Amino acid sequence: MSTNIKAAEASPVRRYLPLLGVAVIVLYCLLPFYWMFVSAFRRPLDQFDNSLLPSPWSLDNLKAVFGEGVGFGRALLNSLIVAGVTTILVLIIGLIAAYTLARLDFRFKNVVLAIIITTSMFPGISLVIPLLKLFIDIKWINTYQAMIVPSLSFALPLAVWTLTTFFRQMPRELEQAAMVDGCTPAQAFRKVILPLAAPGVFTTAIITFIAAWNEFLIALSMVNKKEIQTANVAISKFTGISGFDQPFGTQMAAGVVVTIPLVIAVLIFQRRIVAGLTAGGVK
Repeated sequence: MSTNIKAAEASPVRRYLPLLGVAVIVLYCLLPFYWMFVSAFRRPLDQFDNSLLPSPWSLDNLKAVFGEGVGFGRALLNSLIVAGVTTILVLIIGLIAAYTLARLDFRFKNVVLAIIITTSMFPGISLVIPLLKLFIDIKWINTYQAMIVPSLSFALPLAVWTLTTFFRQMPRELEQAAMVDGCTPAQAFRKVILPLAAPGVFTTAIITFIAAWNEFLIALSMVNKKEIQTANVAISKFTGISGFDQPFGTQMAAGVVVTIPLVIAVLIFQRRIVAGLTAGGVK
């Protein structure tokens, strides 16, 4: 009897302890974003205030972000161009490479996959100097390709690895059945395999876009023209009213502008992202 009573008393603790742990983790992850948000809506003279909510609320920082001469709108467009082109190229090259690795049998295929995933482990800082020297020689400094090509090389290994795993889950009979019905191998891939692989492709696209959107080191190193710099670089180069003070509030407001679209996109497409990470080939 006493054992049952102790178990009944302990059960609420066991029930709510995991929830408490999840709540702590969520709070730890969201607290920086919350502080960035409230700091963005403080008045410039209250930028170092530590109150939990702005008092009063102000849009001055957001107005300053898009003020005349700041060029943040152009920086956002540059980020969209770099991230969008990188994502498209990663999907085109990654789909072809992943499908080839998943379906063709050749010697050292596993070694090739290991080399591909190994290349993603190199720290970006170790590649800046060689890339800078190369891009100076071929006159790529202050160009979009100077940011797109390195981002492409960083994103492709993970994309190829993820898509290869996804294609391997699909039975070969899918293509064989399509070719029996008169499709060529290319048509079987386009009409049968790609629709089934849509969740994996969509997940790869979202992850690649976010990684390219958030890239900072290469964009900072390869571009020094204001007209070409991305939003992340523009934020790091914000100056205050006098040019020497710390524009903390403006930087927080710009951070909100850069972050909110990504958060909204992930919340809208979270089902597809989860499906892409967990779904198999047979529906």
